[in-house]
Amino acid sequence: MPVITNIEDLRRIYEKRTPRMFYDYAESGSWTEQTFRENVSDFRHIRLKQRVAVDMSGRSTASQMIGQDVSMPVALAPVGLTGMQSADGEIKAARAAEAFGVPFTLSTMSICSIEDVAEHTTKPFWFQVYTLKDDDFMRRLIERARAARCSAIVVTVDLQVLGQRHKDLKNGLSAPPKLTPKSIANMMTKIPWGLEMLGTKRRFFGNIVGHAKGVTDPSSLSTWTAEAFDISLDWARIAQLKDWWGGKLIVKGIMDPEDARRAVEIGADAIIVSNHGGRQLDGAVSSIRMLPAIMDAVGDKVEVHLDSGIRSGQDVLKALALGARGTFIGRAFTYGLGAMGQAGVTKALEIIHKELDITMALCGETNVRNLGPQNLYVPKGFGDPTVLL
Repeated sequence: MPVITNIEDLRRIYEKRTPRMFYDYAESGSWTEQTFRENVSDFRHIRLKQRVAVDMSGRSTASQMIGQDVSMPVALAPVGLTGMQSADGEIKAARAAEAFGVPFTLSTMSICSIEDVAEHTTKPFWFQVYTLKDDDFMRRLIERARAARCSAIVVTVDLQVLGQRHKDLKNGLSAPPKLTPKSIANMMTKIPWGLEMLGTKRRFFGNIVGHAKGVTDPSSLSTWTAEAFDISLDWARIAQLKDWWGGKLIVKGIMDPEDARRAVEIGADAIIVSNHGGRQLDGAVSSIRMLPAIMDAVGDKVEVHLDSGIRSGQDVLKALALGARGTFIGRAFTYGLGAMGQAGVTKALEIIHKELDITMALCGETNVRNLGPQNLYVPKGFGDPTVLL
């Protein structure tokens, strides 16, 4: 095993170990992938202020996200098909997050079900909800999350229609993978992955198959999925989901100050500045570039988190110093999971934590809660999406 010192090391191992359709599913965006790339590259425009001769003993990255104690303000984002990156992937990722002391968010489109994850963890996790047309299914899904002791739901609001992802279409993405000459040839080069998959019964969308009306097998699932997403989603519908749930609610997919204000009006406990990792509206502004404007609009009224583009602890620090109270990683933990299973997710968290801790120290801060604009050099106009750098 090579020496692993950063998230990119995990990505390279992940690419070698995982079938191409699932690697491409994670490591791609929609259309030209401009937003996918700029989510990462825009962090580089923000520079750090070095400070010296500050007592660096007793440093702490501990914080809170929606009132929950966290070892660092980093949550595992909801990622669909996680159980196809590594057998029982959602369970592995949830267990790694629990041991590390950070939140895990289970996707509606997970392979392992809510019940599977609850059975294999000891602490509450968060559950991500897509708004679907079927009220009966939605009510039962929320009740299942409540029965599993989920402590918050994360409502994704930027997937009413699906952005076109060329690689997924060309690869024939499916769970389990369709057996074609191309997919078989590729999977034959991923023997350890295949052996792990043969050892699990979890190969379908565990929250859907057997729970949604008329969905009893993968063939019926594809028809249901094509018709299930609620294109009529509006703020009243989100407020209704909040009423059904009755607990902590996070709105994911906010990229505009006015939408942030609307989320505050319906009583969201937190919002996530996110463009779905560049997988929906290609050509949208990066999440980190939109964060300052959204902080100006609602930062004193609701907890603001940031998702999309984080690949290091320095990225985490920059988001926190711009005002975010928490951050989410999706691809970074997926790389670790595909590379080394649960140990790889732990490794990804260790890498990000170490980078955050050391960078915080070199910026002259001993507590992650004290990070702020004083730690950054931000280019003029960075927070104004009409200004091109």
